[in-house]
Amino acid sequence: MAGKRRVELGRRRFIRVAGGTVAGAAVVGGGTFTALATGELDGSSPDLLDGIPRSLVLSLPEAGGSDPVPPLPDQLGEGVMSAPSPGTRIPFTGGTVDPQTVEDSIPTTLPFEFKTSGYRIDTELPEYMRPWRDRPTTWSNVSPNTENVYLDAEGVIQYRPDWDTPGYDQPVTQIQFALGCITSYRNTTDPERKTLFLKRARSQAKRLIDKRVEARGAWYFPYPFDWYHPEHSGVSYKAPWYSGMAQGEAISLFIQLSQLDGITEEERTLYKAAADGTFASLLRGDNAKPWVVNKDKNGYLWIQEYPGATAGTGDYTFNGMIFATFGLWDYYVATGNELALKLYDGAVTTMRDHFLRLRQAKWLSYYCHTHRVPTKGYHQHHINLFRQLHWQTGSPVFAHQQDTLINDYPNALPLPKGSVAAFAAGTHTLYKLKTAGAPLYGWSPSMHDAQLGTKKVTFSRATQAPVDVRRRIEGRGIYYRISAGAYAGWWVGEYYPKVFLRGVHLPTTYRPQRTATFPPNVSITCIKFGSDGTTGTTKTVKFAKSSNAPFDRRAIVNGRPMVHITAGGLTGYWAPAGPVLTDGH
Repeated sequence: MAGKRRVELGRRRFIRVAGGTVAGAAVVGGGTFTALATGELDGSSPDLLDGIPRSLVLSLPEAGGSDPVPPLPDQLGEGVMSAPSPGTRIPFTGGTVDPQTVEDSIPTTLPFEFKTSGYRIDTELPEYMRPWRDRPTTWSNVSPNTENVYLDAEGVIQYRPDWDTPGYDQPVTQIQFALGCITSYRNTTDPERKTLFLKRARSQAKRLIDKRVEARGAWYFPYPFDWYHPEHSGVSYKAPWYSGMAQGEAISLFIQLSQLDGITEEERTLYKAAADGTFASLLRGDNAKPWVVNKDKNGYLWIQEYPGATAGTGDYTFNGMIFATFGLWDYYVATGNELALKLYDGAVTTMRDHFLRLRQAKWLSYYCHTHRVPTKGYHQHHINLFRQLHWQTGSPVFAHQQDTLINDYPNALPLPKGSVAAFAAGTHTLYKLKTAGAPLYGWSPSMHDAQLGTKKVTFSRATQAPVDVRRRIEGRGIYYRISAGAYAGWWVGEYYPKVFLRGVHLPTTYRPQRTATFPPNVSITCIKFGSDGTTGTTKTVKFAKSSNAPFDRRAIVNGRPMVHITAGGLTGYWAPAGPVLTDGH
């Protein structure tokens, strides 16, 4: 057997590979990966599991868990809203739009020089990977009426601080509602629903256009109320004020409306002009007012969700910046404008290089660069937003950053109904934690997951227990909350293969595929899982030199982060992330 030799280690048999280099295959964006060839792997090398049946470890339930998109955050939710001062005047432009005049007003140069990296935009993304396609407005919410939002007589969302106070136009709320209606319009086949979804989107766009402020050769969408954030110094505004988040999202709204088949050609021309006018606002720096774009002292571009009172300042909010950047993606795909690509390149470069300012290792990420306040409500948004940056750019760096955030604090939303954790035979420690009353048994800043008690339990054979939450406990690892039976309300730590959540959870798809590296002289067992109750197969590989393989997915599979291999002798197998290294670091 040339280039190979058999090695015996106890009762485990595997094949040592001397080389690890075989014919490569092209990777999107350049480069090659090394495919693992059939014959370099043994036929059956099970993990030596202690106290748990192989059929439990090597099979998956028929239904796996998803990684749901969190509800959109309320831009004003943690702030204080009030009526503007008497006599406040907002210079609404109003009137008829001249598309040619708007087009002629678009700046032809960048507002200033900033750091870029040469990122390109994938203009051929599948529909479901494109911006805002993951956020349809539900039919039950097409006519909202809650404490904070309701529809006025023209079908436009108004934002109010409480039930008893009149509402105001709030650009981000209107834009996001309209974008959700556009996605639902695309997805539904019911004529009645399509009509109403499109009507709602048109109404929001009309209000934005009617209430626009034209200044500096660009369109801006004013906030007509006073507002401040009690925890974020410097975030205090008197009407009218402006947000880069609204400016960027408005570009997405106008571009996506212009692409629908249910609008007239006159409307299409109007929406394209509105996108042009709004795009121009991202080409105006902070050397005059109004402004929403600046650069920091290190030369990084920022689209400021909350611009500062003076040039060169702002809150440097992460999620608002990325949501605004999606407007540049939409605009470039629709127009091919190279300045939009340059701004996009600068914006994603900023996000890439500020990741360590956003991240808090093994805990919730920070909301903004200025105040570094960790917040559970935005951490999952960061995961989802970095995933989309990976899709849009094809860069594995953003994919790796997304994976890192998942590891730090995975989505703590309730697990799918019927989720169970497998327990190996033996003794386990359960924990009573101070979480009762916190949303979804999540983390509370007043409780800090304080330990209230422990309990030792011993099982004579492997067993399973229903669980409803999987999340990181403050200062600890990943834990499950037992939801029924004698130990309901107790938590147990994830510890493969002694305790693990059965099934596929928090899956993510990569485009393009990424590269996994099998390090030299490390024995790694990969699994092709069987269906529920059916034992899968394992293969163990060990290379004398590093060897690469492509993978298209990552998920928590039976309690372990794993990647799905798509070529060579491991095609269809899941390899454990950790022992197998992934690109993008």
